Amino acid sequence: MDDRGLVIASGLARGVDSCAHQGGLSSLSGATVGVLGCEIDVIYPKENKKILAEIEKRRAILSEFAMGTFPGPQNFPIPNRIISGMSVGVVVVEGAQHSGSLITARLDMEFGREVYGVPGNATQPTSCGPNQLIKQGAKLVTRWEDVIEELPTLIRAELLPVETAASEERALLVEKHLAPAEGTFYHLLGVDESRHVDDLVELPGLTSSEALASLFDLELKGVVRQLPGKQFLKVLL
Repeated sequence: MDDRGLVIASGLARGVDSCAHQGGLSSLSGATVGVLGCEIDVIYPKENKKILAEIEKRRAILSEFAMGTFPGPQNFPIPNRIISGMSVGVVVVEGAQHSGSLITARLDMEFGREVYGVPGNATQPTSCGPNQLIKQGAKLVTRWEDVIEELPTLIRAELLPVETAASEERALLVEKHLAPAEGTFYHLLGVDESRHVDDLVELPGLTSSEALASLFDLELKGVVRQLPGKQFLKVLL
Protein backbone atom coordinates (compact mmCIF):
# COMPACT_ATOMS: atom_id res chain seq x y z
CA MET A 1 0.00 0.00 0.00
CA ASP A 2 2.93 2.33 0.58
CA ASP A 3 3.54 2.39 -3.20
CA ARG A 4 0.15 4.10 -3.55
CA GLY A 5 0.93 6.96 -1.20
CA LEU A 6 -0.38 5.75 2.16
CA VAL A 7 1.57 6.64 5.30
CA ILE A 8 1.60 3.90 7.93
CA ALA A 9 1.62 5.02 11.58
CA SER A 10 2.46 2.60 14.38
CA GLY A 11 4.15 2.38 17.77
CA LEU A 12 7.64 1.04 16.93
CA ALA A 13 7.24 -1.89 19.31
CA ARG A 14 8.27 -5.48 18.65
CA GLY A 15 6.22 -7.71 16.40
CA VAL A 16 3.40 -6.28 14.28
CA ASP A 17 4.52 -2.66 14.84
CA SER A 18 7.98 -3.42 13.46
CA CYS A 19 6.47 -5.26 10.48
CA ALA A 20 4.16 -2.32 9.77
CA HIS A 21 7.06 0.13 9.71
CA GLN A 22 9.17 -2.19 7.57
CA GLY A 23 6.25 -2.44 5.14
CA GLY A 24 6.07 1.34 4.98
CA LEU A 25 9.79 1.48 4.20
CA SER A 26 9.79 -1.39 1.71
CA SER A 27 9.70 0.85 -1.38
CA LEU A 28 11.55 4.02 -2.34
CA SER A 29 8.35 6.05 -2.10
CA GLY A 30 7.12 4.42 1.10
CA ALA A 31 6.63 6.42 4.30
CA THR A 32 5.83 5.61 7.91
CA VAL A 33 5.51 7.49 11.21
CA GLY A 34 6.65 6.10 14.55
CA VAL A 35 4.88 7.19 17.74
CA LEU A 36 7.00 6.30 20.76
CA GLY A 37 5.99 5.19 24.24
CA CYS A 38 9.18 6.68 25.70
CA GLU A 39 11.33 9.78 25.28
CA ILE A 40 12.52 10.51 21.78
CA ASP A 41 16.22 9.89 22.53
CA VAL A 42 15.60 6.37 23.82
CA ILE A 43 15.68 3.49 21.35
CA TYR A 44 13.29 0.85 22.60
CA PRO A 45 13.41 -1.96 21.75
CA LYS A 46 17.11 -1.84 20.80
CA GLU A 47 16.63 -4.06 17.73
CA ASN A 48 14.57 -1.32 16.08
CA LYS A 49 17.52 1.07 15.91
CA LYS A 50 17.88 0.72 12.12
CA ILE A 51 14.13 1.07 11.53
CA LEU A 52 14.01 4.22 13.65
CA ALA A 53 16.93 5.77 11.79
CA GLU A 54 15.29 5.06 8.43
CA ILE A 55 11.96 6.51 9.57
CA GLU A 56 13.73 9.72 10.60
CA LYS A 57 15.01 10.07 7.02
CA ARG A 58 11.65 9.46 5.38
CA ARG A 59 8.99 10.94 7.66
CA ALA A 60 8.89 11.52 11.45
CA ILE A 61 9.34 10.13 14.94
CA LEU A 62 6.90 11.50 17.56
CA SER A 63 6.89 11.39 21.34
CA GLU A 64 5.00 13.31 24.02
CA PHE A 65 7.23 12.09 26.85
CA ALA A 66 9.80 14.31 28.52
CA MET A 67 13.50 13.56 28.34
CA GLY A 68 14.52 11.01 30.91
CA THR A 69 11.19 9.16 30.88
CA PHE A 70 11.78 5.48 31.53
CA PRO A 71 10.26 3.20 28.84
CA GLY A 72 7.94 1.42 31.28
CA PRO A 73 5.09 -0.80 30.10
CA GLN A 74 2.51 1.59 31.57
CA ASN A 75 3.56 4.24 29.02
CA PHE A 76 3.07 2.29 25.82
CA PRO A 77 -0.75 2.44 25.60
CA ILE A 78 -0.66 6.25 25.97
CA PRO A 79 0.49 7.12 22.40
CA ASN A 80 -2.39 5.08 20.92
CA ARG A 81 -4.65 8.14 20.92
CA ILE A 82 -2.06 10.01 18.81
CA ILE A 83 -1.88 7.15 16.31
CA SER A 84 -5.67 7.08 16.17
CA GLY A 85 -5.97 10.84 15.82
CA MET A 86 -3.62 11.05 12.84
CA SER A 87 -5.13 8.09 10.97
CA VAL A 88 -8.09 7.64 8.64
CA GLY A 89 -8.40 4.06 9.90
CA VAL A 90 -6.76 1.38 12.02
CA VAL A 91 -5.96 -2.20 11.02
CA VAL A 92 -5.75 -4.62 13.96
CA VAL A 93 -3.62 -7.61 12.99
CA GLU A 94 -3.08 -9.14 16.43
CA GLY A 95 -3.99 -8.28 19.98
CA ALA A 96 -5.02 -9.96 23.19
CA GLN A 97 -8.29 -9.09 24.90
CA HIS A 98 -6.89 -6.03 26.73
CA SER A 99 -4.09 -5.07 24.33
CA GLY A 100 -3.06 -1.61 23.21
CA SER A 101 -4.28 -2.31 19.68
CA LEU A 102 -7.84 -2.61 21.01
CA ILE A 103 -7.43 0.75 22.75
CA THR A 104 -6.51 2.29 19.39
CA ALA A 105 -9.48 0.58 17.71
CA ARG A 106 -11.87 1.87 20.40
CA LEU A 107 -10.54 5.40 19.96
CA ASP A 108 -10.96 5.12 16.19
CA MET A 109 -14.58 4.10 16.66
CA GLU A 110 -15.14 7.11 18.94
CA PHE A 111 -13.50 9.42 16.38
CA GLY A 112 -15.58 7.99 13.53
CA ARG A 113 -12.62 6.37 11.79
CA GLU A 114 -12.62 3.08 9.88
CA VAL A 115 -11.71 -0.06 11.87
CA TYR A 116 -10.40 -3.23 10.23
CA GLY A 117 -9.55 -6.67 11.61
CA VAL A 118 -7.36 -9.45 10.24
CA PRO A 119 -9.02 -12.73 11.31
CA GLY A 120 -6.92 -15.28 13.18
CA ASN A 121 -7.03 -18.70 14.79
CA ALA A 122 -9.77 -18.62 17.43
CA THR A 123 -7.64 -20.70 19.81
CA GLN A 124 -4.79 -18.16 19.89
CA PRO A 125 -4.97 -15.40 22.54
CA THR A 126 -3.44 -12.85 20.12
CA SER A 127 -6.34 -13.42 17.70
CA CYS A 128 -8.91 -12.46 20.31
CA GLY A 129 -8.69 -8.73 19.56
CA PRO A 130 -9.23 -8.69 15.79
CA ASN A 131 -11.78 -11.51 15.90
CA GLN A 132 -13.77 -9.64 18.55
CA LEU A 133 -13.69 -6.43 16.49
CA ILE A 134 -14.92 -8.27 13.40
CA LYS A 135 -17.84 -9.67 15.44
CA GLN A 136 -18.65 -6.10 16.47
CA GLY A 137 -18.75 -4.88 12.87
CA ALA A 138 -15.13 -4.10 11.92
CA LYS A 139 -14.25 -4.76 8.28
CA LEU A 140 -12.67 -8.19 7.76
CA VAL A 141 -9.34 -7.75 5.94
CA THR A 142 -7.52 -10.40 3.92
CA ARG A 143 -5.89 -8.14 1.28
CA TRP A 144 -4.92 -4.49 0.89
CA GLU A 145 -7.91 -3.78 -1.37
CA ASP A 146 -10.21 -4.48 1.60
CA VAL A 147 -8.74 -1.44 3.33
CA ILE A 148 -8.82 0.87 0.30
CA GLU A 149 -12.45 0.24 -0.62
CA GLU A 150 -13.68 1.52 2.77
CA LEU A 151 -11.93 4.89 2.51
CA PRO A 152 -13.71 8.09 1.44
CA THR A 153 -14.23 8.40 -2.32
CA LEU A 154 -11.75 11.25 -2.81
CA ILE A 155 -8.98 9.38 -0.97
CA ARG A 156 -9.78 6.16 -2.82
CA ALA A 157 -9.58 7.98 -6.16
CA GLU A 158 -6.07 9.22 -5.33
CA LEU A 159 -4.85 5.79 -4.25
CA LEU A 160 -6.25 3.65 -7.05
CA PRO A 161 -4.91 3.88 -10.62
CA VAL A 162 -7.21 5.18 -13.32
CA GLU A 163 -8.49 2.21 -15.29
CA THR A 164 -8.98 2.28 -19.03
CA ALA A 165 -12.48 0.83 -18.92
CA ALA A 166 -15.33 3.09 -17.89
CA SER A 167 -17.34 2.18 -14.80
CA GLU A 168 -20.28 1.04 -16.93
CA GLU A 169 -18.03 -1.21 -19.00
CA ARG A 170 -16.55 -2.81 -15.88
CA ALA A 171 -20.05 -3.42 -14.52
CA LEU A 172 -21.07 -5.17 -17.75
CA LEU A 173 -17.99 -7.40 -17.57
CA VAL A 174 -18.92 -8.38 -14.01
CA GLU A 175 -22.52 -9.18 -14.94
CA LYS A 176 -21.42 -11.57 -17.69
CA HIS A 177 -19.86 -13.81 -15.04
CA LEU A 178 -22.79 -13.81 -12.61
CA ALA A 179 -25.40 -16.52 -12.19
CA PRO A 180 -29.00 -15.41 -12.96
CA ALA A 181 -29.96 -14.95 -9.29
CA GLU A 182 -26.69 -13.14 -8.57
CA GLY A 183 -27.33 -10.80 -11.49
CA THR A 184 -30.77 -9.97 -10.17
CA PHE A 185 -29.42 -9.01 -6.75
CA TYR A 186 -26.60 -7.06 -8.38
CA HIS A 187 -29.18 -4.94 -10.24
CA LEU A 188 -31.30 -4.45 -7.11
CA LEU A 189 -28.41 -3.06 -5.07
CA GLY A 190 -26.94 0.42 -5.38
CA VAL A 191 -23.56 1.91 -4.49
CA ASP A 192 -24.97 4.79 -2.42
CA GLU A 193 -27.93 3.29 -0.56
CA SER A 194 -27.89 -0.09 1.20
CA ARG A 195 -30.79 -2.54 1.42
CA HIS A 196 -31.65 -4.84 4.29
CA VAL A 197 -31.39 -8.58 3.78
CA ASP A 198 -35.10 -9.00 4.65
CA ASP A 199 -36.06 -6.89 1.63
CA LEU A 200 -33.79 -8.89 -0.66
CA VAL A 201 -34.81 -12.41 0.38
CA GLU A 202 -38.41 -11.63 -0.52
CA LEU A 203 -37.48 -11.75 -4.20
CA PRO A 204 -40.08 -13.91 -5.99
CA GLY A 205 -38.97 -17.29 -7.27
CA LEU A 206 -36.20 -17.86 -4.71
CA THR A 207 -36.17 -19.48 -1.29
CA SER A 208 -34.53 -17.54 1.53
CA SER A 209 -31.60 -19.99 1.58
CA GLU A 210 -31.05 -19.53 -2.18
CA ALA A 211 -31.17 -15.76 -1.81
CA LEU A 212 -28.68 -15.77 1.07
CA ALA A 213 -26.37 -18.09 -0.86
CA SER A 214 -26.42 -15.73 -3.86
CA LEU A 215 -25.61 -12.72 -1.68
CA PHE A 216 -22.77 -14.64 -0.04
CA ASP A 217 -21.34 -15.56 -3.47
CA LEU A 218 -21.50 -11.91 -4.53
CA GLU A 219 -19.55 -10.98 -1.40
CA LEU A 220 -16.89 -13.57 -2.20
CA LYS A 221 -16.58 -12.15 -5.72
CA GLY A 222 -15.98 -8.70 -4.26
CA VAL A 223 -18.87 -6.94 -6.03
CA VAL A 224 -21.18 -6.68 -3.00
CA ARG A 225 -20.33 -5.99 0.63
CA GLN A 226 -22.30 -6.45 3.82
CA LEU A 227 -22.57 -3.58 6.30
CA PRO A 228 -23.41 -3.90 10.01
CA GLY A 229 -27.06 -4.77 10.60
CA LYS A 230 -27.25 -7.11 7.57
CA GLN A 231 -27.36 -4.21 5.12
CA PHE A 232 -26.01 -4.88 1.61
CA LEU A 233 -24.34 -2.45 -0.80
CA LYS A 234 -22.92 -2.76 -4.30
CA VAL A 235 -19.16 -2.14 -4.50
CA LEU A 236 -18.12 0.79 -6.68
CA LEU A 237 -16.09 -0.63 -9.57
